[in-house]
Amino acid sequence: MTTVHDTVAAPASTPTPTPTPTPGALSVWPGSTTETRPGEVAVGGVALTEVADRFGTPVYVLDEAEVRDRCRTYRHAFPDAEILYAAKAFLCRAMAHWAEEEGLGLDVCSAGELELAVTTGFPADRIVLHGNAKSPRDLESALRLGVGRVVIDSPSEIARIAAAVGPDGHQKVMVRVVPGISAGGHEKIRTGTEDQKFGLSISDGYAQHAIARILDQPQLELTGLHCHLGSQITSVKPYLAAVRRLVGLMACLHRQHGITLPELDLGGGHGIAYRPGEPALDLTSLARKVRTELTEACTAAGLPVPRLIIEPGRAIAGPAGIALYHVLSVKHTGSHTYVAVDGGMSDNPRPALYGVRYAPRLIGRAGGAPAPVTVVGRHCEAGDILAADVELPEDIRPGDLLAVPVAGAYHLSMASGYNLVGRPPVAAVTDGHARLLVRRESLDDIRARDVGL
Repeated sequence: MTTVHDTVAAPASTPTPTPTPTPGALSVWPGSTTETRPGEVAVGGVALTEVADRFGTPVYVLDEAEVRDRCRTYRHAFPDAEILYAAKAFLCRAMAHWAEEEGLGLDVCSAGELELAVTTGFPADRIVLHGNAKSPRDLESALRLGVGRVVIDSPSEIARIAAAVGPDGHQKVMVRVVPGISAGGHEKIRTGTEDQKFGLSISDGYAQHAIARILDQPQLELTGLHCHLGSQITSVKPYLAAVRRLVGLMACLHRQHGITLPELDLGGGHGIAYRPGEPALDLTSLARKVRTELTEACTAAGLPVPRLIIEPGRAIAGPAGIALYHVLSVKHTGSHTYVAVDGGMSDNPRPALYGVRYAPRLIGRAGGAPAPVTVVGRHCEAGDILAADVELPEDIRPGDLLAVPVAGAYHLSMASGYNLVGRPPVAAVTDGHARLLVRRESLDDIRARDVGL
């Protein structure tokens, strides 16, 4: 790990370079990315070499303007919907502040995410709590702070929430249902199918039974249905199928119980490109087709159109982030060249978990001809591979700086303390300035948690 300079005062402002057309190799980078000279890349008007020098590596770099632009894109595409940023993708106080300023709500999965957001000043009534196994602390925090809705994921939560609210209390709830739709980029991130841990199935009647129980609890107000199909979905079709099935359930509930639910939450899971040329979900097409499908399905069922709720996380934070590493060693073994960096699966477990592929780039100098290499981490695991079989300059050497784009989601939020290397910091860049959002986890932090002998 390189020397940390987290406490160094910000350098004098540097002029933002004149933007140049983004070549194909930079197509998955933030929109503010410029190549000021061969090998020298700037994001948000700040050279990445400057960020690495100032904050050390590994370091996550987050383009604030890209985050805000993506929030606005969702607001524009879904003007009549409620947009909830899925905090599990990446959350810090600044991120909560940006989402609130851009008019988004929050979707949280724990008391930790909830309390960080609320203590930042985020309005609790614009926060939704969900999760398949909510702890007593999760529910206590949600009710104490006054979250807008709690998404019920299992029958046992109904009695728990009703008891915690009390006979004179009131809490808005939704029910997460399983529509029986397979969608997502990997089997481990498909959550709309039967026989997995999330939600209540429509097909076996568990969802309908739970809803009937909720309606018997006067202190619980059922506002709508919730579903989440999975992650990295690049086709609109699964969302349209979900609309049809959920509206069908809403019609059934109207016939059986005489209720008209005012909200329908389609979750998120919107796919993004991690490498140039990969597919991404067409947000404009999604918004247009979902709106049409929802209107037609409700008209056919004789129901008013409920307010739509959308929960993007990765699609907002992911493309706004870059991970920077320094090369520690270059090893030629048989037919392979291994480039080892000063990070790895402790700051990005996703390649090991889901086989995600990235497109790292040499930063700070113009390299030689491209050659196939595998970028690996520093940890004592054979599976600690950040980017397998990618092309980097043949003259790559220790001390070089590598950048991995599309690193804003599920990196820091899934980072671990493996080998006690400490989790990296997060620096925001915008308008030619870089500032620290989350400091590096230090050895002192690690020692402070170890309280016994």
